[in-house]
Amino acid sequence: MKLTEIKKLKVAELRSRLREVGLDSGGLKAELVVRLWSALDSGLSARGEETRVEPQPDDSPTPAAPTDTVEDLAPSSSPPAAEACITAPCCPDSTREFTDSGTQTEAESGVTAPQLGSELVSESVKGNQAELGGEVEGPGEERRDPSSEETNRGRAFYEFKEEIRYKRVKSPQPPVDREEAEEKDENRVSLDLYDSHLHFEVGADGSWGQPRFWNQFPSLWSGCRLTHGVLQGRVGFEVRLERNLLTTRQEEQEGVEPCGVRVGWSVAHSSLLLGEDELSFAYDGHSKKVSNGKEEEFGESFSEGDIVGCYASFSAAGAVQISFHKNGRFIGVAFSLGASVLQGRPLIPHILCKSCSVRFLLDPTAPPWYPSPPGFTPLAALPAGQRVRSTLGPSSRAQCEVLLMMGLPGSGKSHWARSHMKHHPEKRYRLLGTEELLACTISGEQRDSRLRQAAQCLTDLIKIAAQTPGNYILDQCNILFSARRHKLQLFSGYRRRAVVVFPPADEWRRRLSLHQTSEEDQIPETALLKLQVSCSLPERQTDLLEELLYVDLPQEQAQTLLQEYKDCARRLLPPVPKKEKKRPRLHRKRPLPHGPPPSHRIQWTGMNAWNNPRINMQPWSQHPTYVSIMQLWNPTQPLPQINLTLSPWRTMFYS
Repeated sequence: MKLTEIKKLKVAELRSRLREVGLDSGGLKAELVVRLWSALDSGLSARGEETRVEPQPDDSPTPAAPTDTVEDLAPSSSPPAAEACITAPCCPDSTREFTDSGTQTEAESGVTAPQLGSELVSESVKGNQAELGGEVEGPGEERRDPSSEETNRGRAFYEFKEEIRYKRVKSPQPPVDREEAEEKDENRVSLDLYDSHLHFEVGADGSWGQPRFWNQFPSLWSGCRLTHGVLQGRVGFEVRLERNLLTTRQEEQEGVEPCGVRVGWSVAHSSLLLGEDELSFAYDGHSKKVSNGKEEEFGESFSEGDIVGCYASFSAAGAVQISFHKNGRFIGVAFSLGASVLQGRPLIPHILCKSCSVRFLLDPTAPPWYPSPPGFTPLAALPAGQRVRSTLGPSSRAQCEVLLMMGLPGSGKSHWARSHMKHHPEKRYRLLGTEELLACTISGEQRDSRLRQAAQCLTDLIKIAAQTPGNYILDQCNILFSARRHKLQLFSGYRRRAVVVFPPADEWRRRLSLHQTSEEDQIPETALLKLQVSCSLPERQTDLLEELLYVDLPQEQAQTLLQEYKDCARRLLPPVPKKEKKRPRLHRKRPLPHGPPPSHRIQWTGMNAWNNPRINMQPWSQHPTYVSIMQLWNPTQPLPQINLTLSPWRTMFYS
């Protein structure tokens, strides 16, 4: 079988033939073609006989490395192009070629070097053609099985899919400076906007909250701490599970667990996932106590309408006992901490919920929902001197900072961001990334489904972050100029910094392999090639960036290496055939093919209209008021009596 004949096979036929020879039948059409070609080339057949494959040059033009412009994909076979293909970590085989039309890259417009202001993104990235790793079904082709090919696409696939949307989005409007009419009372206890997940929605009174994406991402946990904590005394607070946001039918359709709540205490700067850190102590609604990620059976489960009381008792030596109540009944002491555990750090009330809304009792003048144990005082009713205020967040955009990470998948962006956060805890960065959202699921659907939901929610979170003062790190690939420009414009007024992580080829290969092994995030090879073709590096521009930092390679070397990646990827991704341009219309409004539409009135078009059966009127000779000329001139016949009353059709005619 010739190579051109293999390419003409449909996806179902390719899979069927691969199953016959005992090979894996999953993957994109380009991968199936290469796999079947290799199998037939090695002599395998369905009957176990040796099959001779006749190599034949491909009829489609194969793009070679561009010479002086990026977009010139004229066929060429220069030795430097082959060397560049070897150095690129995405090109293990320089002779391998992807011929699937859904993964091909269309030639770009001529640009000599990646510059700010030019997309450097192929036209095939737009619209439906841009779905990485996707396959465009031709006429008569069968639809792919989503369970086998639309899974395990990896984080980079969904992030890039969201980035493409910025190409069709209008530039954001400049932010409006809103001066707060009322100054916040620092002594008032409330939910802390600056010590919560950005996807946790806080009510206007500061005592109510719920997950922001409970309908779109039902398995996402959202946490928040209060503004004040305690270091001494016997203090408590009450929380009520207000409402389960998901109905029973939605839970069955989504296939997720019912709503979840964790309530308890934690120290500042610990994880907002209550119970997952060492100094984080939670009572889980599924009758468990959780600390440092370890769950133990404890107490009773609680549901909608239940009220949980959380109490901390400090001894004079510094030891702490944490106990819980449910609807006024004592559940038990869950945690006993030694004097050396907290090391002088205050305990702060903490809530973590999923698909439900909760409410704290924070009004110091209101009576408690249930009587507190003897000797305990509600946190909101404590004197201001006995409470410890957590760190205040920035109050204006000028005090805020945003770091825009940029780099290819597996280059080390997340590692650099977490290290930067660790070295600058005083800035209290919020890391906005897909992996951070996945970490907030704890348990839920399959990874591929959660990746898709996380990437979609992340786009909305970035818009919310731009309206919420704070310090942020945008941990995404951000390889498209349009996506970078739109995000940086959203954060107008912030101190904007771009951090480019672009390691050498060998180091990137090592990091990418480690990333795929440790996080089980397999990136399809075709998607990785398209990412390289679409990538563009930022340059310093004062209206968008205050600082540009290249971490690994300097800017000049990174541009050179990126061009080698592009050249190699274009040889493996043949160009998509361009559609023929439509001829311009001669008239803005084409005339109707059969004349103007019929009117509701009768239109007289001549003598033929009298005999038109649709008009439904009697001939003149049959009308009762008809008088012939012969009758008028014949003296022998008396004149007929003429009815002067007009008939309906005459009334219509004369009107």
